[in-house]
Amino acid sequence: MTVLSTCRPAAVRRRGAIPCRAPRPLGSPACGRIAQQTEPRAASARYDRKSGRIIVELTNGCIFAFPPRMAQGLETATENELATVEILGAGYGLHWEDLDADLSVPGLLAGLFGTKAYMARRAGQATSPAKSAAARANGAKGGRPRKQA
Repeated sequence: MTVLSTCRPAAVRRRGAIPCRAPRPLGSPACGRIAQQTEPRAASARYDRKSGRIIVELTNGCIFAFPPRMAQGLETATENELATVEILGAGYGLHWEDLDADLSVPGLLAGLFGTKAYMARRAGQATSPAKSAAARANGAKGGRPRKQA
């Protein structure tokens, strides 16, 4: 079975011409060139001890930084472990061998610092004055209300 894509050459997009959307096999050279030009990829990555952040320089010249405590698998890592970051897959991933942790560069740029379950757990840890007040009110009533059968 051949998977098709509707990639179009970058030259067609630049000229502003009506693009040809003729299906091409996924993984064809044209699709790879377009992905390299349009998708964010890491050119270099390092841990900056002074700021306490992972710094990722992208191939388009942008720089992205994030605190390692936000990312799954890096929460409890030491500075020396964080400094061993490697770039994987033509710049699409970051890898820490000692920690057995991998992060996707496009995912990080989209604000995804781990799996769906990890992100849901982190969201549940958020506290606010309203959440604290509701917890106190429920506690004063004897705890969380029971479900009605």
